[in-house]
Amino acid sequence: MADYLVIVESPAKAKTIAKYLGKRYTVKASMGHVRDLPKSQLGVDVEHNFEPHYITIRGKGDVIKALRDARKKAKQVFLAADPDREGEAIAWHLATLLDIDQDTPCRVVFHEITKDAVKEAFQHPRKLNFNLIHAQQTRRILDRLVGYRLSPLLWRKVRKGLSAGRVQSVAVRLVVDREREIRAFQPEEYWTVDATFRLPGGKLTARFYGYDDEKTPLPNREAVDALLSRVAGQTFVVQRVKKSERRRNPSPPFTTSSLQQEAARKLGFRASRTMSVAQQLYEGLEIGNEGAVGLITYMRTDSTRVSEVAQREARSYIESKFGQDFVPGAARQYTARGNAQDAHEAIRPTSVLREPDSLQPYLSRDQYRLYKLIWERFVASQMSHAVLDTTTVDLSAAGAWFRATGSVIRHPGFMALYTEGRDDGSNEDEQGKLLPPVEEGQQLPEPALSPEQHFTQPPPRYSESSLVKAMEELGIGRPSTYAPTMETILKRGYVVLEQKRFVPTELGEIVVDLLVQNFHNLIDVDFTAQMEKELDGVEEGKADWVSILSSFYQDLERDLERAEKTLAHVTIADEVSDVQCEKCGRMMVYKHGRYGKFLACPGFPECRNTKPIVKTAGVPCPKCGKQLVERRGKRKTFYGCEGYPDCDYVLWNKPTGALCPVCHHPMVEKRVKGQVQVVCSNEAGHPEPVTVGEGSRTARKRSK
Repeated sequence: MADYLVIVESPAKAKTIAKYLGKRYTVKASMGHVRDLPKSQLGVDVEHNFEPHYITIRGKGDVIKALRDARKKAKQVFLAADPDREGEAIAWHLATLLDIDQDTPCRVVFHEITKDAVKEAFQHPRKLNFNLIHAQQTRRILDRLVGYRLSPLLWRKVRKGLSAGRVQSVAVRLVVDREREIRAFQPEEYWTVDATFRLPGGKLTARFYGYDDEKTPLPNREAVDALLSRVAGQTFVVQRVKKSERRRNPSPPFTTSSLQQEAARKLGFRASRTMSVAQQLYEGLEIGNEGAVGLITYMRTDSTRVSEVAQREARSYIESKFGQDFVPGAARQYTARGNAQDAHEAIRPTSVLREPDSLQPYLSRDQYRLYKLIWERFVASQMSHAVLDTTTVDLSAAGAWFRATGSVIRHPGFMALYTEGRDDGSNEDEQGKLLPPVEEGQQLPEPALSPEQHFTQPPPRYSESSLVKAMEELGIGRPSTYAPTMETILKRGYVVLEQKRFVPTELGEIVVDLLVQNFHNLIDVDFTAQMEKELDGVEEGKADWVSILSSFYQDLERDLERAEKTLAHVTIADEVSDVQCEKCGRMMVYKHGRYGKFLACPGFPECRNTKPIVKTAGVPCPKCGKQLVERRGKRKTFYGCEGYPDCDYVLWNKPTGALCPVCHHPMVEKRVKGQVQVVCSNEAGHPEPVTVGEGSRTARKRSK
């Protein structure tokens, strides 16, 4: 019989920890939360200090029975759930169900699942932290009050099945407001004029800057013609050559938010996918002779702090792999945002000595790619700055000034390993161009002048990455809420993803307008951010959770009472398609469901016919001759025969519309070593692979 029972959330975490603790410990998993508010009712006694009524979650009976049996056999129980509000709440619920004395040091907390961290944590157990528990409980009750008091109003006035939430409704408002900015945007014309000089040392391209060394815009063709007329036949003279040194510092190690953003930019991961894979890396994976080991620190954090031990290990590794020039004089320290909770470290590898390539045989593709991203970001964060030599050349003719800028990396520093991605998809070319040598006063040969018309662009729609960034900067939600919030607003049909960008639906806009008019505080960005600060105050023991709930509930009830009287019923007309229902003859309408748009018969409930929206790939099926259509799997889009299930032909890469010149199978776009190539989908059927160039557009043209 084991002396000690340890309870964690997941079997993977239990397996990893059990390896470190030895035979005197039995480690079991609660499989997440074991108690929650009931789904069938409010579950909060608002008349008696908002006392919550918790019940055992359906399906958890056998788990709780097994834990109770193990509890009877153990001398002491340790609750080792995750080190955050949710983990503390899970520990408290377990202590209540298992009749554990809550005044005893039964809580064990660690931020990385390594042998040293786990053993150290078990040497210093503590009591349950009721400030953390109250903070989690307050958030849960707030969300329940909003969901169960406001959602029925939306059902009655708009459409059944809708929901509202403190964080999700504000997120939808951000998407709606951005869409309206885009619609209201009035593009403005502007022009650029480039002057290209052919010099002995190479080409020099300079862009018009302004007149008499003062920046001057070119708003229209008339301004461009005036410039071209002014410099025609004039001699260009180099007025100024300025050389400067620019330093660029590395980005800090990942927080939850920045990890989700960078994984979206560089790996194309949805936020939920990032957090799922990070959870696996944190809880532990089988790594050869090492056995189960946690590869990263806790992945729900908004801190950029790094332990001294990790800093020393990183600095030693950098010196051995890159050289002393890549190690800064002192370990880098990063300052977290003002509202960041500093209880955890940043997300980092538990040991930089576990290089990504050495782990690749033991990890799935997603696990390897995310671990590599985390590892590179952390190591780079402790490296020296990059040094760039920048040259700016100003030249003029007849008072018109042009400017050329080029740069070259003198010392790459952290850039030898990693540079941060960008939301707009464009990465700054740090090396730029090395300009040909010129001297002040030098006269240049007549240039080729290239005018080009442009128009200002509206702000871009939110991607998952940029929406997470906006929510973080505005103080909406916490690291653990970003991914589920985005899943919820998609599931409810308030927004859709088009080309990986959030677009509000008509339903989303109507609900936002309704909430703005009737529940201003609930959907106000500043109010929501202030509520997050109040929850932080509860966690720090500086605010009373009952007072927060009481104030919020009074305002909510007042707004509900007014809206019930004044709010008219809103009818949302369905968009009619050109597809006829084969069962009753009506024209089918577009509906939004959990997995996006689909077609449904408007005769519901008499006629319940539905069908997916089929997008043809414009390519015949090589197997049966019917059309290939686009289909959505759990993780990626694939292309199958419209004759399924009679024909099971499938392509996992996007067809280009061209056919292979050898076997007439569809040519597809395939990513090879970071480049998109057009290849034959029937590669195995050729003595030699058929490939048509790189880059999807170019390749498609060539294949035709």
